[in-house]
Amino acid sequence: MLVGVVVAVVVIAAVEVIGHGFYPPPAGLDPLDPANEAAFAAFVAAMPFMGKLIVLLAWVLGTFAGALAAAKIARHQTAAALLVALVIVTLVITMITKIPHPTWLSIGGVLLPIPIALLAVRLVYRRTTLPRVP
Repeated sequence: MLVGVVVAVVVIAAVEVIGHGFYPPPAGLDPLDPANEAAFAAFVAAMPFMGKLIVLLAWVLGTFAGALAAAKIARHQTAAALLVALVIVTLVITMITKIPHPTWLSIGGVLLPIPIALLAVRLVYRRTTLPRVP
């Protein structure tokens, strides 16, 4: 599960960096600095729809990649993948409680990780249970 969480966070960060290339934050804005929460909230509020969609895409792709990695290496595939999804949901909830996000983005960020993780498990399960063709 730990590998899955690391993979998920790396993918989320990578997609968000790409998104910041299209929709850059103001210079000097450090989202990790609590003193900048108001400025970061203003940045999120002013971000165009596509920028916000990239954030949701980051959360979904990160969850999928992390759950897939966890499911591939874990003995209990579903449990590992769901734990990765729950960590991502927790991080999303933490983010949306600190920085206001649009309702649709908050709902998507909370509801999508579980089915995405189950999809990853399904893909791993299908791959490991199909007979090999010589």
